[in-house]
Amino acid sequence: MSTPEIQSKIERNSRFNITVNMIEGAAFWFGANFVSAQTILPLYVSHFTDSKLLLGLLAGLNAAGWLVPQLFTANWAQRLPRKKFGPANLGLWVERLPVFLMAPAALLAVTRPALSITAFFVLFAWQQLGIGLIAVAWQAMLAKVIPADRRGRFLGVTTGIGTVTGMIGAGIAARFLQRYAFPTGYVYCFIAGAIMAFVSWFFLSLTREPADEVLPPKVSQLEYFKGLPAVLRADANFGRFLVGEFLMNASTMATGFLAVYAVQHWGLSDAQAGTYTVSLLVGQAISNLFFGVLADRKGHKIVLEISALSAAFAVAVALIAPTPLVLHASFALAGCAVAGFYQSGMMVAMEFGRPEIRATYIGINSTVRGASAGLAPIFGGWLAATVGYPGLFIAALIFGLAGFAVMRFSVHDPRVANVHTASTAAAQAAASD
Repeated sequence: MSTPEIQSKIERNSRFNITVNMIEGAAFWFGANFVSAQTILPLYVSHFTDSKLLLGLLAGLNAAGWLVPQLFTANWAQRLPRKKFGPANLGLWVERLPVFLMAPAALLAVTRPALSITAFFVLFAWQQLGIGLIAVAWQAMLAKVIPADRRGRFLGVTTGIGTVTGMIGAGIAARFLQRYAFPTGYVYCFIAGAIMAFVSWFFLSLTREPADEVLPPKVSQLEYFKGLPAVLRADANFGRFLVGEFLMNASTMATGFLAVYAVQHWGLSDAQAGTYTVSLLVGQAISNLFFGVLADRKGHKIVLEISALSAAFAVAVALIAPTPLVLHASFALAGCAVAGFYQSGMMVAMEFGRPEIRATYIGINSTVRGASAGLAPIFGGWLAATVGYPGLFIAALIFGLAGFAVMRFSVHDPRVANVHTASTAAAQAAASD
């Protein structure tokens, strides 16, 4: 099948692919909020230990587990004739199965607490690293089967619908925690999360993707890594972008501590703190819909700038909140930041560089995001243990503002830069004729 034939088939199936992947995303986010790493899981871990470093490890695994491995899988992913193989075939075992196993592990919490919490961290690390293993292939699949001028709205609407359904999931999860004693409420949360994880996998597996006939030349992993510095040297704007994104993602160091802070500072119950998930999701849902349209029209750079300010304001509100009710605003702002960092932080990498090395840009971008977002919560846990939550919130505020400044004043929008480069090339070609 020739390249024009492949593109024609992709266009014919674009509506179907957008539909099944929207349903997949909605189901995924619905289930994910039964095992929310921002609220549900930190509260679960706090029943076993008051170690802030372990809470930081949880947040670090959540952020870095799926991002850091992506650079190591980019060489493999960009040579897959069908990118769908990663998320559909491997994803069933490395991403979905560990969620299913969390429920029986939680049943051990009463009789074998040490074994239970150890099994939980092993399963959570398995899931997050599994997501990282297939993430580049999944992103490359979306970039391949969904035309560029519809990607922003696709992901915005998908995550918007997903967070709306996620609010329902969060409400049900809060009822589970309110109605059932520990660990039963969490067992029901893990079961519900696992069911929806398998539902989302089913719809993802329906994606229609033609096989690529032309693939990049095969190179060893060592040769591939040796070529990465040349990619960065050739694209200084991308390098500056990575610095700004590193700082912005570091500003999320406090997000995983907000629910536990509320419980400890105001003496809330798990069920009361669980309602903050709804505020987080409201912020995500509204932002996802807005950001999708904004990104398609104005680019992903401005979305990331707004998200950096939202992350900074989220911790600023937490610093001055006089009552636990005000903290809902902090979670809504954090949801806005999560939406922008996830949506545009992922999609913007597809606009740097040439299509044939798209997976490399995705991998570099994701690994830098993972390094900052993964190390930041662990550093944040150390800060919370040594200087307290106010010191942690101030540090996160500084990182957020610094990331905004770099992104705003040092980085050129890659979409605009690419258009300018293409126009210049066309003008030079016309002049030579």
